Amino acid sequence: MDEELLLARIIAGIEGGDDESHYHELVTDLKSLLDTDDDEILNKFYVSLSSTASSFLRCFSAAMDSPVESGRLAILASDAYLSLLLSTNCPVFTFFSPVAFLSLLGSVRRYLKPRHREDSGAAASQGNKKKRGRGGSRKNARNLGDGDGDETEEGGFDAKLMFRVLERLGSVLGFVHLDRFPDSLKSLVQTVSEIPLLALEHSGVLNYDRLMEMCGRILGGVLSSDHGNVSLTAAEISKSLTPLLLMGKHQARSFALGFVSRKIMGLAKDNSELKKVVCNLPKFLVHKAPEKAEPRGFAVEAILEIVKAMEVEDQSEFVDFVMKMGQGKSNLRILAVDLIPLLMSSLGDPFGSISSESGVEDSWGLGCLNALVQRCSDSSALIRARALSNLAQVVGFLSGDETSRSILKQALGFTGGETSEGKGRITDLLKKRCVDEKAATRRAALLLVTKLTSLLGGCFDVSILKTMGTSCSDPLISIRKAAISALSEAFRICTDEIVTIEWLHSVPRMVMDNETSIQEECENVFHELVLERISRAGNALSQGSASLPDNWNSSSKDLDRDIEALFPEGVLVLLRELCNSEVSPWVKKICGSLGKKKQLKPRVALALQSIIKESESLWLNRSMPINKWTAPAGAWFILSEVSVYLPKSVEWEFLHHHWQLLDKNELQERTDGQGDEEGVECNSSTWAGDRVFLLQTISNVSLQLPPEPAADLADNLLKKIEKFNLHSAEVDAHVKALKTLCLKKGCIPEESDVLVKRWVEQVLSKASKVTEKYIEGISSNNLSFATPAMLGSRRSKKLDSVSKKLSKAITAVYTIGSCIIIYPSADTTKIVPLLHTVITSGNSDSKLKNKLPQANACLKQKSPPLYSQSWLTMAKICLADGKLAKRYIPLFAQELEKSDCAALRNNLVVAMTDFCVHYTAMIECYIPKITKRLRDPCEVVRRQTFILLSRLLQRDYVKWRGVLFLRFLLSLVDESEKIRRLADFLFGNILKVKAPLLAYNSFVEAIYVLNDCHAHNGHNNSDSKQSRTKDQAFSIRGNDERARSKRMQIYVTLLKQMAPEHLLATFAKLCAEVLAAASDGMLNIEDVTGQSVLQDAFQILACKEIRLSVSRGSSSETVEMEEEGGDSNPAAAKGRAITQAVRKGLIQNTIPIFIELKRLLESKNSPLTGSLMDCLRVLLKDYKNEIEEMLIADKQLQKELVYDMQKHEAAKARSMANQGVGCGTSHRSREPEQPTTTAAAASKENVRDAGLESRVVSAAADAMAAKAARSVLREVNGGAATPPLSAMSVPKLRSSLGGKQSGRPSADVLESLRRRPTFMSDDDN
Repeated sequence: MDEELLLARIIAGIEGGDDESHYHELVTDLKSLLDTDDDEILNKFYVSLSSTASSFLRCFSAAMDSPVESGRLAILASDAYLSLLLSTNCPVFTFFSPVAFLSLLGSVRRYLKPRHREDSGAAASQGNKKKRGRGGSRKNARNLGDGDGDETEEGGFDAKLMFRVLERLGSVLGFVHLDRFPDSLKSLVQTVSEIPLLALEHSGVLNYDRLMEMCGRILGGVLSSDHGNVSLTAAEISKSLTPLLLMGKHQARSFALGFVSRKIMGLAKDNSELKKVVCNLPKFLVHKAPEKAEPRGFAVEAILEIVKAMEVEDQSEFVDFVMKMGQGKSNLRILAVDLIPLLMSSLGDPFGSISSESGVEDSWGLGCLNALVQRCSDSSALIRARALSNLAQVVGFLSGDETSRSILKQALGFTGGETSEGKGRITDLLKKRCVDEKAATRRAALLLVTKLTSLLGGCFDVSILKTMGTSCSDPLISIRKAAISALSEAFRICTDEIVTIEWLHSVPRMVMDNETSIQEECENVFHELVLERISRAGNALSQGSASLPDNWNSSSKDLDRDIEALFPEGVLVLLRELCNSEVSPWVKKICGSLGKKKQLKPRVALALQSIIKESESLWLNRSMPINKWTAPAGAWFILSEVSVYLPKSVEWEFLHHHWQLLDKNELQERTDGQGDEEGVECNSSTWAGDRVFLLQTISNVSLQLPPEPAADLADNLLKKIEKFNLHSAEVDAHVKALKTLCLKKGCIPEESDVLVKRWVEQVLSKASKVTEKYIEGISSNNLSFATPAMLGSRRSKKLDSVSKKLSKAITAVYTIGSCIIIYPSADTTKIVPLLHTVITSGNSDSKLKNKLPQANACLKQKSPPLYSQSWLTMAKICLADGKLAKRYIPLFAQELEKSDCAALRNNLVVAMTDFCVHYTAMIECYIPKITKRLRDPCEVVRRQTFILLSRLLQRDYVKWRGVLFLRFLLSLVDESEKIRRLADFLFGNILKVKAPLLAYNSFVEAIYVLNDCHAHNGHNNSDSKQSRTKDQAFSIRGNDERARSKRMQIYVTLLKQMAPEHLLATFAKLCAEVLAAASDGMLNIEDVTGQSVLQDAFQILACKEIRLSVSRGSSSETVEMEEEGGDSNPAAAKGRAITQAVRKGLIQNTIPIFIELKRLLESKNSPLTGSLMDCLRVLLKDYKNEIEEMLIADKQLQKELVYDMQKHEAAKARSMANQGVGCGTSHRSREPEQPTTTAAAASKENVRDAGLESRVVSAAADAMAAKAARSVLREVNGGAATPPLSAMSVPKLRSSLGGKQSGRPSADVLESLRRRPTFMSDDDN
């Protein structure tokens, strides 16, 4: 009879109160009753509850809605309710209720929701207290819940109970059809779709795969006609699974993708309505995709997976939809750009339908490609960057197939190697994007260039190569790396001369970059693309003999062609460009760095020797005279650099043979040469350079030379030096080689020093005698005003002798300097007076001439080369002797300032900068004189001065103070493009890191200095006319357009180097030190320079570079910041808030200054009023939110500003319109004359037209001005327009008749207005 007792208790519990204890007992008793499996008792129970079914459902719904014990009571009630529906002979429609079903689903959601351990513990303790109040039944409840709770979590979660509920729920749906309960069906779909997300916290206890399987079974079960319209159900399921589809990589996302792509897609094959739902799901996901980069990527992947499972015609429809997305809003365009490459790579062959030229336009792949190319010019920088990078991705994977390659070339405009219309489009696109204002776009463009290089085999337009070379100097590290990679890829694929030259002039110099990773990348690509290529060419020559043509008596052009064919991969062009003066310094630096890292391989030196040997062999095989042979240009240069670290790889026999050969060529050059002067001169310079590099190579390997050949070579070198007939470059090489050989010969360092000292003093003695002899001869024989000598006469021979003596003296003086450099402790007591005689020979001081009788002849005029060379040698001596330098540095500074020889000024700049390194304190006071060479008339001197001073500034030998920084500014607008590029790099890269506050601290002073205005506190130190004249050389005076544009270019460059806080401070300083100074009378606005300063200040305040980006940007801008790596955090939000506060205070302090200055300018009728109004208009628009509060508080000020602005806009519009009328009149004046019969009528008509045009112009100008003023006012008022007159509170006037005034004016008033005469203004007349 226990069953009878349970039945009675259940009936009593239903009729009982709403206490939670009753719910526990009710659930426990019902579960116990259902577990009996007694059909008779259950039937009796069903009959008993038939009359109280509604009460029973209400009680169970309340139990399932109960939040007690973290949802445990509710889930137990749900389990009991489902057991009841599944019991034998249960009247399902009696006990099934939509309300109870919704409560059941709610209990499942609550049971899976995350909960804190403290809350669950508190709930458990509260439950324990209640359990003690009702002992037996509560114990049964716990036993009921934990009967199979082996996997119960610490917080009270029972995985088996959850699985049992879901399993029974699926079974109930088998016979309970929800087609009559759409809300229950919708809630079921939403709940089951949320389970994978809600169950994440319990993944350690749950079997997640089993849970996903059960959810899929439930959702698959409702996709039946028994539960209503399948297509509507599928749409609801798809909508509910959208959060899972858009989430990151997780099992829940995999479950959702699998269910949609397999289950729903499988059903859609036989159901057209369901197929429409499936086809619309990717479009729905497109609109639900988030804007942030990473979640957007997950959305794109989900869309692609669904599209891949669709049929071909449905895929084609979606591709058309994606191409239309490319013309939509920004969020749709970025999604289209991301989808296109994935669609082209995943949906089979995008060009598969192309069978002929007529079918090209019908391919969906080409449509996607064109859409992607169009997005490369999108207005959004983020979309441009993504389109370029994705286009590079498309080019990459389509380049693998030959058919796709040809179609891709045709689609992009590249047809073979010829130029077409499309090529011009893609070339112009790349040129623009490689210099885009956004870094991400520039980086993506360079990536696209890299992929296109592989597609086209390196055959690129020259302008693209130049653009890549320019990108190697980009301020951003990532862009420089991308440019190096792109240009190196082109050089790796194509060995064309143009590519080689551009690579060598752009990449090797990056070895001096501040970024270590770029230096390493530069060294790696140089080793791969230069040294390894040379090694391969040498190995190819050494493995087999050269295959020569049979026509031995061919011309020199054929010989050059054969030599080029002999050396593969463009090695000859590569070697020739390596010794270019603009490339060789970086090559030396790279070879030195690789050598120190022991990355230079012996095969490089062996390959270079093979190249030289094969070139000589080929020449001799052609029976050509050996005295006209020259080694391939650059071979000796590279060998001289690598031999420093590979001395054992260079053979002495090889060096000895070519030294004798070049020495004979030198003698032959001096004896011959009368027949072919040009050829001899060309070979002479080539041989001189080869001898220099050969001597350097010999010096590098001297430690490996045998003793006897080394001694013979040293003796030979010394004899050649003492003849003083070498080229200057050869002198240094001979001297260095001789020193190295002496070090080799000496057993100990002291012995080596003695040997060096002995031959240095010997050479110095002979050199001083040669110089002294020439000075004496030129002083005694004054031939300045003699009659020109006839050719072959005795006087002509004498002049030739003097010329040879001069050349010998110049070489002797140069040799003195070279010897002093390698041996600074040499005795110069006899040499210094000689050099002093030369460098002071042009001095007009009579006392000096009395002390130096030999200086009566002006060597500066008679022998300018000797004069210049003497200064250079004296500088080398001063570097070795500090006391002597202290005496002569003032003379160097004086000569630098007065010399009219550009070459001498260039050498003196080099000397003074060297003095600055060795004698920093002594040279500091002469820095302003050195900086004057930045305005030198010679471009070479200006560039040399800029480079040398920049190096001193980077090494802190010179400080950025005084006039130095202000004088450097003019290099930004120098006439030379090379100097401008150097200045841009200095200010944009070096100073921005080394001295970030320099531009801010000197900005206002720069405005005064550039305008040559002396009213500023920091620039008010020029009292004398001489100092003013000096300052004028470093100013850009004038109000003309050219001068203003140059100054503005400098200002913009400085503003770009400032941080946001410095921009705000600069804004304040301009208002305080320029505008306020003008309004207070400290700055004379009637002076030309003062007007220029004030006008520059207005232009700067109105320019976009000084503005700060407002935080309320569009969503696309926010996405772009995230794409670039930005992240919103509390610190950034706090910074933006502070910035807004500073902006508000700044502009509210600035507007009064503007108003006061406006009144002053208007009172003086100054032409600067227009500039002020233009600037004020920009400020009213840019700072409208900050100004709004100010103008609301002072309505009169607001009216005055808008009225004055309207007048200014009217004057501007009238002036522009008058110019247009003038152009039209002049155009009509150029028309053919009318016949004489209509001349009078035409003249009258023209007069009427002119009057009409002037009135139209005036009316149009007023209308334009009113519109501009209203637009500004509307923006200031936050979009609120001026209210109409009817809405204003105005006094009402009575009519003359005493009646009410009607809405329309009387006819008399209108008639009087018609008869009223019109008077034209003075401006119209």
